[in-house]
Amino acid sequence: MILGQIESIQVGRPRRYEGADDSAKPWTSAIEKQPVVGNVKVGVTNIAGDKQADLQHHGGPDKAVLAYSAMHYARWKQEFPDVPFCAGSFGENLTLVGCSEADCCIGDIVRIGDCKLQISQPRQPCWKLARYWKLPKLAVRVQQTGRTGWYFRVLEQGTITAGQPVELIERPFPEFTVAWAIAVMYAKPRSSEDDLRLAECSALSTSWQETLFQRGMKGIQRDPSARLNGG
Repeated sequence: MILGQIESIQVGRPRRYEGADDSAKPWTSAIEKQPVVGNVKVGVTNIAGDKQADLQHHGGPDKAVLAYSAMHYARWKQEFPDVPFCAGSFGENLTLVGCSEADCCIGDIVRIGDCKLQISQPRQPCWKLARYWKLPKLAVRVQQTGRTGWYFRVLEQGTITAGQPVELIERPFPEFTVAWAIAVMYAKPRSSEDDLRLAECSALSTSWQETLFQRGMKGIQRDPSARLNGG
């Protein structure tokens, strides 16, 4: 089954940005990506040429490749008509056509080129996206709309290129769409039952499993304000 297609591939390296005013601290991010043409190597922790600035919250085997649905850009342009959004604008490595969070499931195993990838978790938007585009509420809007994108872990390394199909070869958890996982993580009020149900998904990233188990079993909730607003 063909799930979608790669519209474009982007990579970037960390760079320093100055604060918006004298009171704001400089910050570092690899959110600015550049398109790559031709074959691109995909490793266990990243795509060749791509680096993460904040290794505590980005990167690693569970978050090796960030994907984003191309269809979301039309909606963002409607909401922010003066912002020049295009493929890669949300810091994604893969801009995909033909699929979105509603079409993909946690644990989906896909083949692109000679690589085998598995969806591990939705992306959690942070303040750097908002600060880069000078849209203070953008991270909050990404979370509210569920247009977050998702991460892949790499099961088999290889090479990919823009234009290749994304072939779904296994769907072990059809009940856990990426969209549903987003809804569970940000549900108000929280559902301990849903938290624990999702946390028990063996394909879910370790960080999401830990967060959901703590919330479902102990009622421990993390304050998202620092992630969304900075500081």
